[in-house]
Amino acid sequence: MSDVPSGLETLVFSFSGGRPAGSFAPVLVGVVGSGNLEVMLEAAERPDCEIRVVTSARGFGAIWQAVMTDFHERQPLSGLRISINDMGATPAVVSLRLDQAVAGIAGGQP
Repeated sequence: MSDVPSGLETLVFSFSGGRPAGSFAPVLVGVVGSGNLEVMLEAAERPDCEIRVVTSARGFGAIWQAVMTDFHERQPLSGLRISINDMGATPAVVSLRLDQAVAGIAGGQP
């Protein structure tokens, strides 16, 4: 049995390579609300970047894949776990929140 409520879709992406994110306190940006999302970044003892998306907008896996691939190409980090809770955010908002979170672990520098 899943811990995700009925009606939500969970997507998991993993990207290898990149520079280690290093040790940092978890970073949370955004808010779960209509047309928005929250992003949490946590340091992880792993050689990749794992992204878990829980979204109310079902059936958009290919678009999420494209947005996550673009993010990893711009911010090639490893040793990172990203959790996204989405309530229908556009790809531009997703990219904005991801960049804000990375800026949070880099002392304000994306």
